[in-house]
Amino acid sequence: MKWLSLSLALAVPSQAALRFGCSTLTIQRLDPLVEPGKVPSAHLHQIVGGNAFNASMDPADGDLGDKGTCTTCTFSEDFSNYWTAVMFFKHPNGTYKRVPIMQNTALPNGINGGMTIYYTQQDFSSNGNQKITAFKPGFRMTVGTPTATSKYGPGLKFVCLQNKGTRFPELDDFPTKPCPGGIMTVHHFPACWDGKNLDSPDHQSHMYNTVKDAFQNSGPCPASHPVRVPQVAYETLWDTTQFNSMWPTDGSQPFTLSYGDNKGYGTHADYVFGWKGDSLQRAMDSSCMFQACENGNPLKSQGVTQMNACTVQKTVDEDIDGWLTSLPGM
Repeated sequence: MKWLSLSLALAVPSQAALRFGCSTLTIQRLDPLVEPGKVPSAHLHQIVGGNAFNASMDPADGDLGDKGTCTTCTFSEDFSNYWTAVMFFKHPNGTYKRVPIMQNTALPNGINGGMTIYYTQQDFSSNGNQKITAFKPGFRMTVGTPTATSKYGPGLKFVCLQNKGTRFPELDDFPTKPCPGGIMTVHHFPACWDGKNLDSPDHQSHMYNTVKDAFQNSGPCPASHPVRVPQVAYETLWDTTQFNSMWPTDGSQPFTLSYGDNKGYGTHADYVFGWKGDSLQRAMDSSCMFQACENGNPLKSQGVTQMNACTVQKTVDEDIDGWLTSLPGM
């Protein structure tokens, strides 16, 4: 309750919006939120962020911001972890091949796969003017569910890329024809917190979703979840172009997510907060936007070489790169 009272008492305007790249930390079957301690987990994920990532991620083990020694993200004070399911191409002969990940065109060259991460207040192109409360140590959440068989909620999208700069139209499921520039998956998290719980049994109930499609300003927070937190979003660009000549002759959509979802309704993402000290709150209280927040204004940043050098040990030893007879774990 202390955090809720403080956030309401400090209701002063802020104008922060962060957009930054994180290179791939690891790709393996680990899921410390949904299946903590299970090695391997049910399906494959791409993970980015700090190197304190592990199979358990018990919040009782301490603050990620203090435990990490490196991060794959642009901001060197961000030891958070961000992860999503992995995309595969299913060949007409029944075998599977993991789809490579590309960097976003808005990011520095040379980033190893990874994601583009956003912490916005209002929308894609402008700052807001309300108080944004940063997440607290131990905070975590998910969005989406792999068991969904129809559109699960707003903010979970696919984009058929004409090039890396394509943003629209956003689709609720996989594109139904080859995309000239690849496919982008987009995951927008809820931005309203109950002000009390750092997590919940389903990893979602402590949050409330007022997100609209695309990068639009979210609706006001309800009394049950009154604390406005940063609007977290992930963009992942998948290089599907190398498979465009292999599409099935019957025209069926050949891509699937790593848990066997060829519609895309079950697309989902996980987040564990790990910013060091008060760094995220300082950013949210500043007037910077996107790259202008780097180089100590107000956040410390690092170069692509340092980002790409950060890794974690492989826990699950299995082939994820060749042509596979089945999806890992399926």
